[in-house]
Amino acid sequence: MSPRKRRKIKNKGKLILDATCAPADIKYPTDLDILNQARIETERIIDNLYKPLRVKLRKKPRTSRKIAIKEYLKVAKKRKVSYQERRKAIGKQLKYLKKNLGNIEDLIQAGASLENLSKRQKNCLETVKKVYEQQQSMWENKTQSVPQRIVSLTQPHIRPIVRGKAGKPIEFGAKLSVSCVDNYVFLDKISWENFNESCHLKEQVEKYKETFGYYPESVHVDKIYRTRENINWCKERGIRISGPKLGRPPKNVSEEEKKQAHSDECFRNAIEGKFGQAKRRFSLNLVMTKLPETSITSIAITFLVVNLSKLLRKFLSLFLSLFTNNRTRGTHQTAFH
Repeated sequence: MSPRKRRKIKNKGKLILDATCAPADIKYPTDLDILNQARIETERIIDNLYKPLRVKLRKKPRTSRKIAIKEYLKVAKKRKVSYQERRKAIGKQLKYLKKNLGNIEDLIQAGASLENLSKRQKNCLETVKKVYEQQQSMWENKTQSVPQRIVSLTQPHIRPIVRGKAGKPIEFGAKLSVSCVDNYVFLDKISWENFNESCHLKEQVEKYKETFGYYPESVHVDKIYRTRENINWCKERGIRISGPKLGRPPKNVSEEEKKQAHSDECFRNAIEGKFGQAKRRFSLNLVMTKLPETSITSIAITFLVVNLSKLLRKFLSLFLSLFTNNRTRGTHQTAFH
């Protein structure tokens, strides 16, 4: 296409961009609970590995499971636990878990095979090792965060997503980057890791152009998208990005700018409504599937159903309008005769 023809193509339409989280069905994670679950899983693995070695090894490796569960319940049953008590309890569970992992290595060296374990237990053992490394690192450094932190043994792909929302500052599930055009929702990105959604604005706008053949007239986003780089990129392509200018707010704001800002905010509420519909009516607020592949499929189907419900409403409204028009025509003809 020649440059002259490109200039003739005007920007059309409005694009809304936003991100949300699809929480997974897991118990709210705490360091002490995760370590206790990991310890219990290693005890079951030790039992399975020891069975074929009963004749060779007379004594079963000691796990101190009765003492460990008492130490855990002593803290877990308390309504209020001090920082020192919690830290001490975590340190004890780390020692028990380290001992169990050492016993597993000893059993393997003695002739036990991992083939005696189920596929779930094999995956769980690898997860437990990572959990121990992460928790030991946080306990030694006295921190509350670690890269790629595991918050669930059964779903190790889930990560804590910091949202900063009132009541739910942190959610545990997949983070979604979504675009909305004419009240139809497009799922652009799904990730189990936390990401900055503003980095995907250019990609989403270019995807809009590939779909419709032109850039949008305006892009409606919240504060996190309005970086200097994104604003300049949109300005070069003649796209108006919603929201105030960067820097200090001006002292005098015209009535037109106030009306424009108000209309932009009202228009952007459409995508919030779509999130609410997906979470309240179509169960996006709690993804019940366990595997990462099935969870991604479930999330994608949810947004497909949201779009199909809009198409269904359009079809029903068209059908009702045709039905009422035919009915009124029939009454007029009978009255005429």
